[in-house]
Amino acid sequence: MKPLVGVALALALITPTARAEDAALALHGLFDEAWEWAMAEHPLAATAVGDHRYNDRLPAMSRADIERRHEKTKSFLARATAIDRAALGPVDQVSLDLFRRQLEGDVIEHGFGTWRMSLTAEGGFHNDLARLADNMPFATVKDYQNYLARLRALPTYFAQQTALLAEGLEAGFTPPRAVFTGFESTITPHLVDEPTKSVFYRPFAKVPAQLPAVEMQRLAEEAKRVIRDQVVSAYRAFHTFITERYIPGARTTIGASELPRGREYYAFLVRHYTTLDLTPEQVHELGLQEVARIQAEMDAVIRQTGFTGTFAEFLAMLRTDPRFYAKTPEELLKEASYLAKKIDGKLPAYFGRLPRQPYGVEPVPADIAPKYTSGRYVEAPDNSTRPGLYWVNTYALDKRPLYTLPSLTLHEAVPGHHLQTVLTRELTGLPKFRRYLYVNAFGEGWALYTEWLGQEMGIYPDPYTNFGRLTYEMWRACRLVVDTGLHAFGWSRQQAIDYLATRTALPIHEVTTETDRYISWPGQALSYKMGELKIRELRTRAERALGEKFDLRAFHDAVLANGTLTLDVLETQMDAWIAAQ
Repeated sequence: MKPLVGVALALALITPTARAEDAALALHGLFDEAWEWAMAEHPLAATAVGDHRYNDRLPAMSRADIERRHEKTKSFLARATAIDRAALGPVDQVSLDLFRRQLEGDVIEHGFGTWRMSLTAEGGFHNDLARLADNMPFATVKDYQNYLARLRALPTYFAQQTALLAEGLEAGFTPPRAVFTGFESTITPHLVDEPTKSVFYRPFAKVPAQLPAVEMQRLAEEAKRVIRDQVVSAYRAFHTFITERYIPGARTTIGASELPRGREYYAFLVRHYTTLDLTPEQVHELGLQEVARIQAEMDAVIRQTGFTGTFAEFLAMLRTDPRFYAKTPEELLKEASYLAKKIDGKLPAYFGRLPRQPYGVEPVPADIAPKYTSGRYVEAPDNSTRPGLYWVNTYALDKRPLYTLPSLTLHEAVPGHHLQTVLTRELTGLPKFRRYLYVNAFGEGWALYTEWLGQEMGIYPDPYTNFGRLTYEMWRACRLVVDTGLHAFGWSRQQAIDYLATRTALPIHEVTTETDRYISWPGQALSYKMGELKIRELRTRAERALGEKFDLRAFHDAVLANGTLTLDVLETQMDAWIAAQ
């Protein structure tokens, strides 16, 4: 019997290690396979992250392709579920949890048929394609040939997307008609008679000198033909569909709850975008509490200015006083650039790790500016020759106040989206999907937290810019009330506009465009305030637990150390960090 006992003991000793190795091997094999599949299936996403193997194609978007991808997603989920989580190390456990959550969300969302509703008040796939050249390299003849291949594929891509929208139209699964006022302005800039005036011709306007002139001239002429005969024609057909069929046939109701299975759909979106197990009612109530708290702070700041009128009169003054507005687009861009550089100089005092990739400040492209938000961060592909971009909207300058520009810059550039996004991409030792994963509650919550952090950084030098900060915070608190009001409690569009207009100093133009954004993109607006509240809660917890040992730079580095996370996972990670200190 002794030999058998020895064998049993040996097996008992090696089994846990072997089990862990097998589980980790299976997990990372699945991650690699899923990533490679995703790159091939979504070539635009591949280009956006710096994978240029599929630069000559656009995604296949037929209904059959949608269903085929859905089945593959379910198979990946089944394999992920079968992996022994207990056998994995802590980092792999988090990766598995995030991977499963992403797949589960995709499967559930597919059941609602969201692929039939790809447009928002801001635009859609047709806008994204207008930025096609931004992520592509143009250093070789092959690069230009790849680009032309994509242009030739554009009519089929538009036809497939239009067919999906038509399917949604028949099912009543569309954004509300009310948000489409002026939507044609996102299409008409591409209805050009002269191909060289199209944004799609831009790569041929300045060709690298080392490329063969004769061949490049031939490709430029081919580009003109393709743009004139195929690209512009596709946009014209889409314009006709949108203006004559889609907008007139879009639903007249407002809330997501009015869609097929709408209440169930919105409840899913609340959980998805907050990453918390909350109901619309709970989010709404929290929003009301935050609105009341911030209102008291705003009243105190107004008193600091010496203004003696009512709150409404103070807002009216901010919206109309010329001193708060740039006179030219250049002036607005220069002020944004100055603020960005000023914040850059303060970063080492608040962060131990800083991103290597730089960023630039540019205007929102003219073809999307009228329906676009005040600013946004645009990522650069890995190994790209361009930086990340902080977009500032220079359209309608009398609607772009300077008193909110510090908050906008902190949020969209640094230490908000640019810093957080690039640091995540520069992480090593994580599967690729985690380096490019974006969880709204984390990313938007972090960016809003940095607006609040701007007080400590000295970015708000006077009561007006501090009121601008509070306006932005109130704006995000109002989102909790407005988004749930619209999609769960039957609010009208005007009710939402009035709620925002009477509680923030946002220009009425922005109040309107933002309201239409919430109507057409239900749930996403909840992520900002919910994420910010969690990060501030964790900071307070760390300060109280660590006392004099609390190091703000180390805290920020720890929050960003594992890339983008769901809020429950972030809380677990930060509790472990606090204990380790």
